[in-house]
Parts: sequence; C-alpha cells; structure tokens
Amino acid sequence: MKVSIILPTYNEAGNIVSLCNNIIENIPSEWDYQIIVVDDNSPDQTCSIVQQAFNGNPKVISLLRSSDHGLAKSIRAGIEKADGEKVLVMDTDFTHDPIEIPKMLHIGKFYDVVSGSRFCQGGQMQSTRHYLASFAYNLIIRLILRTQIQDNLGGYFLIDKRKMDLLPFDAIFYGYGEYFFRLLHYSQKKGFTLVEIPAYYRSRNSGESKSNFWKMLVLYTRELIKVRMRNE
Repeated sequence: MKVSIILPTYNEAGNIVSLCNNIIENIPSEWDYQIIVVDDNSPDQTCSIVQQAFNGNPKVISLLRSSDHGLAKSIRAGIEKADGEKVLVMDTDFTHDPIEIPKMLHIGKFYDVVSGSRFCQGGQMQSTRHYLASFAYNLIIRLILRTQIQDNLGGYFLIDKRKMDLLPFDAIFYGYGEYFFRLLHYSQKKGFTLVEIPAYYRSRNSGESKSNFWKMLVLYTRELIKVRMRNE
C-alpha cells in the first residue's frame, strides 16, 4: 500500500524540512509513501528549501504554484498529483503531529475517511483558548449542517483515493479551512464510511499564523449557510 501525504505551504521554511523528516520516521515500514509539498510561491523560498534538502529522495516532491493561490486549491493540486491508494492531508506548522500517522493508516484500512479530531473523546489541543473557540464554532456547524461529526475544521485526515475522486472538487476546494466541512459534508452525502479518532493538536512550531479570526468567522459562516441552502 502507498500513502500520498499532501503538505500545503506558504512561508514554512522554518518547519518544512524537519516536518518531512518526522513524517518519514513515522510511516510504518510496510507502507510506501509519497510526500507532496505544494507551495504557494512562498517569499521565504520554502519550495527551494525542500528541493535542496530532499534532492536525493524522489519520494519527496515539491510543487510550486505561481498563481491562483489559496489553501484549499493547494490541497486540491496535491491530491490531483497523488498516486497513492490513500491520501493524507496535514498542516505544515506541526499543529498536526506526525506521530498520529501509523494509527490513521491502520484505521484507514477499514474506513473511507479517517479524521483526527480534537473533540471526540481523548482528543485535545495545546492552546486552550483556540480549543474553546473551535469547540464553540463546531457546535454551530453541527447545528446548521445537522451533522454528528465533532470536529469539522480539523483538517488532519486520511481518505481513500478512489473515493476522493468521486467527490465534487469544484464545490469543495476553494477558500481556506472551511473546505474541510464541505469535504466531510459531501463525503457523508456519498455514503462514505467515516470515523473520527482522537488527536492532539499542538501549537505552531515556528513562523506566523496566516489565520485572521474575524475574517474566518464571517467567511465560514457564509459558507455554512451556502452549503445548507444548497442541500435543502
């Protein structure tokens, strides 16, 4: 079995090499792998740093996107290039801990989608303030979309590539982190088997967050309403 790991980046020069090495260390020996770093033309030369650091490892691929930037579109570009039976998507600031990878790959043998969740039993987050804010907003998501999924914004997930290709990419992969509740929503509509497993979300390792809380709040709420109205 082979897993394609998608790492969307923008100005992650301080994290990306150590993250890739950590991921490689945590991939079980029985799995082949492919790491696809999708960079939105970072001014800090993230893409070049990856190319130099892993020049001798053809399993680590750097994909430079010079236009049409955005987190969700970067993830889509990585998924479209992936050739593994499983696709794993994670953040590149060490918020998503590579130590969870073996567990996700094992459980992914039995489910179409495996989501690393902060809010199912055993899940947690290093930042208490961020945890509480995310928990509260997830309650809103669950109410509007009428879903029992606990963590609709985590973004740390494994999916079967054949099932992934059945989803409506244009309706999912745009914008920022809200792509994830759209992906979960359409996965459920398709009848995919989905499970949340507890995961510990760490604080950013280095660099600056790209998130703007109030902008995200408005954007995510607007998208929630659109998804709900589209599926009435």
